[in-house]
Amino acid sequence: MDVEKIKAIIEALERTEITRFEYEGDDVRLVIRRGRAGFAATVAPVVAPAPAAVAAPVAPAAEAAPKPEEKPGHIVRSPFVGTFYRAPSPESPPFVELGQTVQKGQVLCIVEAMKLMNEIEAEVSGRIAEIFVENGEPVEFGQPLFRIE
Repeated sequence: MDVEKIKAIIEALERTEITRFEYEGDDVRLVIRRGRAGFAATVAPVVAPAPAAVAAPVAPAAEAAPKPEEKPGHIVRSPFVGTFYRAPSPESPPFVELGQTVQKGQVLCIVEAMKLMNEIEAEVSGRIAEIFVENGEPVEFGQPLFRIE
């Protein structure tokens, strides 16, 4: 991929609110992330992974950390790819806090997808036991957002 194509992609992305862009072709992988200072691009050749001769040891802390699905309660997942917001505006308080009791249908957060603000509601009543995502972070389809007990 030549530099002019990369510049054209970055210029197109600057006119959007997209914060992360990935492209993988036959011989190149392009990752573009937008931070506070603007865009940063990383271009790396795609290389087949080398066969592992020895398995890498797993850190004990990683083994002990339970997955969201392993804990009791209901997991609220993102129905969209987008950006997670805990409050309706930067000046407003979050919709919910850790430990707060919520009712079925209560708004928990907003996921912005394609410039549309989508309110995510509680699917069950209970207590907010965990919040898995930080405000302003990108989320994927099906990614856990909250655990309600």
